[in-house]
Amino acid sequence: MMVGKRFLLGLILGVVSTSFSWFSLQAAHAACGSVTCFVVVGSQQQVPQAGLLTFNTIYNYTPMRLPDGTNGVIPAIDQADRRLILDHHREIRTITQTVTFDLNYGITDRLGIQVTIPYLWRTHKHLDGLGEAGPNGNGELVPFRDNGVGDVTFTGKYNILPTLRSMIVTGFGVQVPTGTTTARDDHGGIMESPGQLGRGHVGLIGSLYQTYELIPQRLNQFFYGSYRHTFRNNDGYQFGDEYNLSLGASGVPLASTPWLMLTGQFHWRYMVHDNMNASLWQSAPAGNGGEVDPFEIDPLFANRRVPNTGSTYFAFSPGFQMSLDGIIDSPLTKMSSAYFYAQLPIMRDSNNNLAQGTSYIFGFTRSFQLTQTGS
Repeated sequence: MMVGKRFLLGLILGVVSTSFSWFSLQAAHAACGSVTCFVVVGSQQQVPQAGLLTFNTIYNYTPMRLPDGTNGVIPAIDQADRRLILDHHREIRTITQTVTFDLNYGITDRLGIQVTIPYLWRTHKHLDGLGEAGPNGNGELVPFRDNGVGDVTFTGKYNILPTLRSMIVTGFGVQVPTGTTTARDDHGGIMESPGQLGRGHVGLIGSLYQTYELIPQRLNQFFYGSYRHTFRNNDGYQFGDEYNLSLGASGVPLASTPWLMLTGQFHWRYMVHDNMNASLWQSAPAGNGGEVDPFEIDPLFANRRVPNTGSTYFAFSPGFQMSLDGIIDSPLTKMSSAYFYAQLPIMRDSNNNLAQGTSYIFGFTRSFQLTQTGS
């Protein structure tokens, strides 16, 4: 039995590694922003039975770099003076690591509440001041790093179709602006809103999760969709609305290993352009041979679409989940599972900005029956 388990684990890792290699060779365009990859875990989207507390700990690694064929020149967001300065930065890299603590509790078998607390580590590099700083006006390297709690989300969920083989869960969440918006880069300047750990204002999130057992206890399909709207923050910046759709299936490959489940899921994400209440300025061309200050195009403070924001992203995520109490029967592994996913970009389009590369998710789930139901 132990040899069989080791063989299956080795096979899973081999398949996942092969998937990474295949997708890394495919041509792609761009994605953008300080984002994190997203997968459907199931225990995170469902409503637990009454009195059951499910605790997810999820580690997420998301690198973002410039793809071939793009130069990464984007505008500056001068929050202090409310200026949008075109062609002022050249992006280099962003890496976001997130540990998410996610708690789900079943108030009844149909009604649940969820609290999602992200802790982020973010590093970023860009060339600042194109046309006005650095050798020959080619800009000055400005690193940025920060870590801390991001925006916390509180969600109410209701299962409108509770049957033995299916469920449909609707959710409504409120994202509270607990993440910082005042972090500074290594040169002492306030980092722009898209790079901060928080968005600076309340966000509203609606969601729908559906799952159906095609083959009882062996194969099921699932769907998840969500929409986020965030209000304008005190710096005059408003993040664009975000739409997410996920479709996938998970199944037990062998009847002799019910503790192992393989998963494949596709993800589509569309983000509307951000906008900012600001006047409009223009940087001198990079490499102009000198240092030239930006010049004003329009002094009117107006809501302006931020170029190089907004994106379309399509990805595939293979992964697996292991029920730990199915492998080792002990009090420590009771109602526990571990999982791993990779998010592999298929298509990315984001207006000459940084592109999300292959991302990774590791997670651990543990459930606790806090109150007894029935007689």
